[in-house]
Amino acid sequence: MTVQELLDRAALHKSALATASNDQKNRALTEMAAALIAHTDRILAANRQDVEAGRATISPVMIDRLTLTDARIKAMADAVLAVTKLPDPVGRLIETVNRPNGLVIEKVSVPLGVLAMIYESRPNVTSDAAALSLKSGNVCVLRGGKEAIRSNIAIVTALREGIKKAGLPADVLNLITDTSRESATALMTDVGKVDLLIPRGGAGLIRSCVENARVPCIETGTGICHVYVDEFADLEKALAIVNNAKTSRPSVCNAMEVLLVHQSVATEFLPKLHKILVTDRIAAGLSPVQLRLCPRAVAIIDGTAAGERDFDTEFLDYTLAVKVVDGVDDAISHILAHSTGHSESIVTENDCHAARFTALVDSAAVYVNASTRFTDGGEFGLGCEMGISTQKLHARGPMGLRELTSYKYIIRGDGQIR
Repeated sequence: MTVQELLDRAALHKSALATASNDQKNRALTEMAAALIAHTDRILAANRQDVEAGRATISPVMIDRLTLTDARIKAMADAVLAVTKLPDPVGRLIETVNRPNGLVIEKVSVPLGVLAMIYESRPNVTSDAAALSLKSGNVCVLRGGKEAIRSNIAIVTALREGIKKAGLPADVLNLITDTSRESATALMTDVGKVDLLIPRGGAGLIRSCVENARVPCIETGTGICHVYVDEFADLEKALAIVNNAKTSRPSVCNAMEVLLVHQSVATEFLPKLHKILVTDRIAAGLSPVQLRLCPRAVAIIDGTAAGERDFDTEFLDYTLAVKVVDGVDDAISHILAHSTGHSESIVTENDCHAARFTALVDSAAVYVNASTRFTDGGEFGLGCEMGISTQKLHARGPMGLRELTSYKYIIRGDGQIR
């Protein structure tokens, strides 16, 4: 089946899903979660084939993103079930205006229609996207990467079985199994059949979609995330935050890529950080963090001198660019010049510095004394997410159910004419 034929088939079911009740959708989500658990062995078998095929070309941290386990499949099912606990975003009365001529104007949330996603190696994205699309009344068309194609086929097979068991058409969830460049191009350019395209993956994928899509497209994901350790920081708190932001899962978009340290605390802080990120990790048999250091940082700790592009790179690995700055305004200026608008954090006990940082840093998520790793739909109470929007129109930050709806005006009258 071609991409165009699949989109035509998907469009046939927009009305059925848009008019489904909250109970119907929740029943489908419950069956989808149960089907994931029931199909665990098949999903894991398919995933093992993907992992073995990818070992020659994918880095270890990306292999980790690709790999599924019993626990990860259960977490996927739990994330689907969590969506059943969220309020139905469709039919929500956003605003009512009573006009002097007697017209009553209601602004009501509605599904977008057909949501398409092009994404890379994380198979859990498949179930997250399917769950959020269904709950928000949208037909879903997924196009994953070749590195996870067997896993995605097994996951979608299970999810479609659950949807059908709940009495909804299985074709409200669709997977493009052609992973060629041509299939991605077809999805990006089939005007009138895709209501919103969401790319989720590396900088190259997102740039390709944003530059080439003729259908409506949201820019997501690329995360050159910063943590700034202020002169008034609690340094023990800062060490814990930086360690978590960099090493808890370096291959994801909310991991810290750049550390900024105030010059007055750099001499004390950076050696402690080097011990945690490098010395202690080597002693524990873990991958040490490769430090790319500005000239002032090089004078304090061991590491590699930062190259021209190191402060503009999403490493997605155990690599960290470090810069010593003169103060909060210097940190803000650096972030404004180099950030991708994803997530930034300040560690400080000074309320004025925290307020200045949150007011002037123009990113989707701005933290005070917390790790950037919390920029996540589940952590924000959204159930799961379709992606992290780094743009400002329609949606910004983690995209949950409300971000997958639009609205229309319903006007009630009694014979009024203009």
